[in-house]
Amino acid sequence: MFLSDYIDHTIKKLKAHTANVLTLTNLSLGGFAILFAVKGQLHVSVLFIFLAALADRFDGTVARKMNIESDLGKQLDSMSDIISFGVAPALLLYQGLLHEFGAPGSFFTVFYIGCGAFRLARFNITESNGYFTGLPITAAGCLLTLSYLTIHYFPPYVFIFIIFTLSLLMVGSFRLKKI
Repeated sequence: MFLSDYIDHTIKKLKAHTANVLTLTNLSLGGFAILFAVKGQLHVSVLFIFLAALADRFDGTVARKMNIESDLGKQLDSMSDIISFGVAPALLLYQGLLHEFGAPGSFFTVFYIGCGAFRLARFNITESNGYFTGLPITAAGCLLTLSYLTIHYFPPYVFIFIIFTLSLLMVGSFRLKKI
């Protein structure tokens, strides 16, 4: 009887942390994206950001389906998102192009990260009621990452405009219906 109770308890614990494992996978992939960007392996960084988006897509879904949503999970998700969709894409674009602008390139890189952090903090303290307020950081991070893939096709100043626009969209007050 003792062994079956232990197994049941272990299974319950594993189930309770399934979504958090996916969230930590998102964070880890974002961390690898940052490390590869710092090493100048920017295309590998792109891959890790998109893999992080895939993990992020499923953590909330799993939590809702398994009825294991928690305040801890919500906070952990936001911390993971600032790494994977705030810092990683901003650093990718900085390493790929924005560093050439000097101080303005640095400013807009950090501005994007700050707007992403603000957006996530606001999300965590408000009721969503089926809507996002402002552009979700996951979408902004994926769009910024996609923009990196076009740096050979547009003038460099276009990317200052892109990162600035995405920053403002994240902190905007418009509402988007959750999909």
